[in-house]
Amino acid sequence: MYILYHHPYSQHSRRVVSLLEEARFDYELRSVALDKGEHMSPEYLSINPNHQVPTLVDRDVKIHESNAILRYLCIKHGLWNWYPEELKARAAVEQWLDWNQCCFSPTVVDIVVNKVFMGDKADPAAIKRGEGRLPELAAILDAGLAGREFLAGTTPTIADLSVASNIFHLGLAEAMPSEPNITDWYGRVSGIEGFQKSLPPA
Repeated sequence: MYILYHHPYSQHSRRVVSLLEEARFDYELRSVALDKGEHMSPEYLSINPNHQVPTLVDRDVKIHESNAILRYLCIKHGLWNWYPEELKARAAVEQWLDWNQCCFSPTVVDIVVNKVFMGDKADPAAIKRGEGRLPELAAILDAGLAGREFLAGTTPTIADLSVASNIFHLGLAEAMPSEPNITDWYGRVSGIEGFQKSLPPA
C-alpha cells in the first residue's frame, strides 16, 4: 500500500490523489497540518527535508515532487493511457508538466496563497505580480488547447491532472481563467472521477 503525505488544500497533493483514485490503487492518506507547522517538525523533515507536500512512500522509496510521483506511478504500473509511450504525445505531456511547475505554479502561489491563506500577512506585491502575469499564462494555455480535447490529444493524461489542479486552486481566489478553450477543457477534466475525489471539502 502506498502512503501519501498530503494536505487537502495542496494542489500538488490533489493531482497525485487524482491518479491514485483513477488507477484504483490502495493508498493511505496521512495529513500534514501546514497551518500548524507540522511540515517543519523534525518528524516530517525526516520524511521530506524540503518541508513540502506531497511525499509518496512506497516501501523503501520516497518521492517528494508531485509530477515526479505521477511519472513514477505511471512507469511502475504501465499506466500508458495516463503517460503515453508514443513520442509526440509523451513530449506534449512532459512539456505541460514542466510548464505547469516552472511557469504556472509560481503565479498560482503568488495569487492564491496570499489572497486566501495568509490573511494579514499577505504580500500585496506578490498578488500584483501574480495577477499581472496570469493573463499571459492563460493565453498560452488557451492556445495550447485549441482544437484539442486534452493537453496531449483526445484522452486525459497526468499533464491534465497536474495543470487542472492549479486551475481549481485559482478558483479559491476567484481568479480562474475564463478563456473558452480552458473553460471547456476544465469542464472535461472536472468530469474525471479521480479528479472529483481529490477535491477538498467545500
